[in-house]
Amino acid sequence: MTHAMLKGSNVPLDATAVRAVLRWTPGAGVPDVDASALLVSPEGSVRSDEDFVFYNQPRHPSGLVRHLPKTQLADKLTDTIEADLAALEPSVDRVVLAASSDGGAFAGVTDLQVLLYDAAASDGEPLAVFDVVPETGDETALICGELYRRADTWKFRALGQGYETGLVGLATEFGISVDENEAAAGRSAPTAPTAPTASEAPVSAPPAPEPTPADKPSTGDAPGPSAAAPPTPP
Repeated sequence: MTHAMLKGSNVPLDATAVRAVLRWTPGAGVPDVDASALLVSPEGSVRSDEDFVFYNQPRHPSGLVRHLPKTQLADKLTDTIEADLAALEPSVDRVVLAASSDGGAFAGVTDLQVLLYDAAASDGEPLAVFDVVPETGDETALICGELYRRADTWKFRALGQGYETGLVGLATEFGISVDENEAAAGRSAPTAPTAPTASEAPVSAPPAPEPTPADKPSTGDAPGPSAAAPPTPP
């Protein structure tokens, strides 16, 4: 049975491995969305920068949390995080499931949902579905939900907590060290224009300036100071 989640609600999980799928409707002017995950200790911060799984670091060193490539499904786009919960070491208290937007704030993202599946099942209905609605619309990063331990079991909580400071701000709050120079450069590198042929280029036209390369934010070499993360209610 699929649980339709409300913000703040939680549901126990029987699955030992899950697949969290972010799904939205793309279109002209709609920002792109990227999924990410943070492996958080009981103290509320990551243990190291390696605990941040996202587009530039798609696989945790343990192999137990993975970011999968985007997929087109009919008129929807999806971005996915997989986590083997049963095998995670006890020092991981929760796995925060986040989303960041590129090309605008989440007010411009349509039909955003997080769907939680049993990763061991090849098909079937999702275990839980949560319609993620930003509070102000100005957010460029959201905590969509979290997978968290309760004794020997795992639960999923629907959240929808937003950050106007984007993925950098969200990561910093959980103790990730972010290279500010790379982060300021932007999310993705522009493609260099193709040089015109001699017959196509105007004789008097000056050469086009080379574009400044940019890249998505990446984590640094060492974790920064841990910021206080919101406490997890029971």
